[in-house]
Amino acid sequence: MRIVSLLPSATEIVCALGLSRQLVGVTHECDWPREAIGKPVMTRPTLDLHAASNRAIDRRVQAAVEAGTALYEIDEDALRAARPDLIISQQLCTVCAPHHASVQELARSISPDITVISLDPTSLEGIFNSISTVGAMTETESKALGVLARLRGRLGRIEQRVEKAKASGFRPLRVVGLEWLDPPFVVGHWVPEQIRRAGGWDLLGHEGEPAVRTTWAAIRDVEPDMLLLMPCGYHLAETVREFGRMRRPPFWSDIVAVQRHNVIALDGSAYFSRPGPRVVDGITMLAEIFDPNRFVDVAPPMSWEPIPV
Repeated sequence: MRIVSLLPSATEIVCALGLSRQLVGVTHECDWPREAIGKPVMTRPTLDLHAASNRAIDRRVQAAVEAGTALYEIDEDALRAARPDLIISQQLCTVCAPHHASVQELARSISPDITVISLDPTSLEGIFNSISTVGAMTETESKALGVLARLRGRLGRIEQRVEKAKASGFRPLRVVGLEWLDPPFVVGHWVPEQIRRAGGWDLLGHEGEPAVRTTWAAIRDVEPDMLLLMPCGYHLAETVREFGRMRRPPFWSDIVAVQRHNVIALDGSAYFSRPGPRVVDGITMLAEIFDPNRFVDVAPPMSWEPIPV
């Protein structure tokens, strides 16, 4: 089977199922795992957002959406050359990857024999179901069961330790997770669930629901113990850089998390933005951040750091 993945999380799932050799096309953002690097690239962005600030990106994206302009193009020649049997796409977010409907239309124009599936999870269980779906579509069900058993086992062990900590008096941290900094957007879909399972409580994000725009005043008013900065598509160094040029509100020092020096930069792209196997790594990272005395060195290396404020 020849597989084209049009979203980074699907690329990670395909490789986790041992199908990297069958992967014949990826997106321009597929940078993990190592086996995916160097595969033929099927997509390109229509906007030049290189080195642009969060605020500039937000303005340009909103203008494109209002004008009905696609944010990504699929390289039709590359897709034809890949000769895929299966294309994996999504329809959860028009900003994150090519939309399922446009992928279907292009696939039909190439060959009626191409199967196109869409992965659209909004929860951890939905992410696990995506792994099962790819396993079923690629006849690697047994491999998928093994991957899921390991992920569920790790998650269960984390949750057991969190519950034990709560029984000993640990209070879940009151946090605000941000998937965009300027303007601020609170996290949504599976990320508030990641926070809860790690021993936190997201004060503004809602499990299973999309990320929504908020204000710094609203963030101040809920008095969070901690701010988690995990902008969508940004790795750790990019998050730190973006915070450095972010416009802070005049009442920045009134935010409780700032007063407590609890502003944390995270690798959002790897562990939170992508609904794939590494979301469990994201939960272990959060557990270490929330309760470092009980969760020692469990986070992936170079995945988070406190920001001096």
